Amino acid sequence: MSGFDKRVTSYEEAMDGIESGMTVIAGGFGLCGIPENLIAEIKRRG
Repeated sequence: MSGFDKRVTSYEEAMDGIESGMTVIAGGFGLCGIPENLIAEIKRRG
């Protein structure tokens, strides 16, 4: 299933698919496992 791998290695690569007005859902348990750096990058970019 090589076509199923959707991992990214940078915030820029992760942000490529995010456009203004989109809803982003992030999972996690409490403060453990949440993508806090990605959330901060989304906030920084406005």
